[in-house]
Amino acid sequence: MTFKNTLYAGAAFVGLVVAAVGPANAAGRLSVICSADNEWCEMMETAFELEHDIDVSMVRKSSGEAYAQVRAEASNPKLDIWWGGTGDPHLQAAAEGLTEEYTSPQLGDLQDWAVRQAKNADNKTVGIYAGALGIGYNNDLLAKKGLPAPKCWKDLADPAYKGEVQIANPSSSGTSYTTLATLVQLFGEEEAFDFLKEMHKNVNQYTKSGSAPIKAAAVGETTIGITFMHDMIAQIKQGADLTVVSPCEGTGYEVGSMSIIKGARNLENAKIWAEFALSARTQSIAEDAHSYQVPSNKEARIPDGAPRLDELKLIDYDFAKYGDAEVRRHLLSRWDDEVKNAPQ
Repeated sequence: MTFKNTLYAGAAFVGLVVAAVGPANAAGRLSVICSADNEWCEMMETAFELEHDIDVSMVRKSSGEAYAQVRAEASNPKLDIWWGGTGDPHLQAAAEGLTEEYTSPQLGDLQDWAVRQAKNADNKTVGIYAGALGIGYNNDLLAKKGLPAPKCWKDLADPAYKGEVQIANPSSSGTSYTTLATLVQLFGEEEAFDFLKEMHKNVNQYTKSGSAPIKAAAVGETTIGITFMHDMIAQIKQGADLTVVSPCEGTGYEVGSMSIIKGARNLENAKIWAEFALSARTQSIAEDAHSYQVPSNKEARIPDGAPRLDELKLIDYDFAKYGDAEVRRHLLSRWDDEVKNAPQ
């Protein structure tokens, strides 16, 4: 069944779900900023407009960029809802009063980690999906260059990988900020920054988008990419010859989130989007957009091949601490000063 047919087949059901849990079919407009991959963003826009007489205006930006826009427009918001992207900047936005408190009637249908995200933010954000960080490498390039297969975070400081590693900039990418926060929690701040400075010598590019490094590895532009495992699975499903590694020391994870913007001009329509996005039916069609995160609704279908969080060595990621504005600013400032501009 094609994606478009899938949407039409489920249209009536999704409409019933939204009608049952919140306001439905209000006419008008909705401005969405989306921090998931483009294909999933576009799928959500199409699916939503099939169900509602609401014209969606959507822009896609990485988590860090989205947060920056929400913050810059705080005195005159142009956005109504922020959907997707790592949870830390959503928590920071909530702490700064940039987002609106909203408790969904579907909260009881969500996984514990999604509910904890809402509680950490006084219901100014909520978890919509989860995914774990990993290391991905191009099997063909690794073999051709005679490189050892990385198994641990610390392996990426090996001089053998000089020019072979790609990772996003944590100031623009929520994925990479999650990596930075993960390493600090694993090793302690000083040891983590020592490692990052050593790995920096092996980095060929700091990308804007968190998923870009593994896309580059998939087409042979870099040997190793650091990103979320579900982004790696998406590339493998499309034919890329990659290996996914869960680092031996343990790894962090994201709770992808959704937040209604404080002062939203189309508040009721934003709530309609929120209910639509939290429904099991909507979350179950994410796989049609080649997205392999674990959905937050307990009844949603988990995509085939999605990394199972209960099978991974996950750290006890402190979302409240590392989503705190001051902690985030401190780590990003230190990364800019000590890592980004360090000699290679």
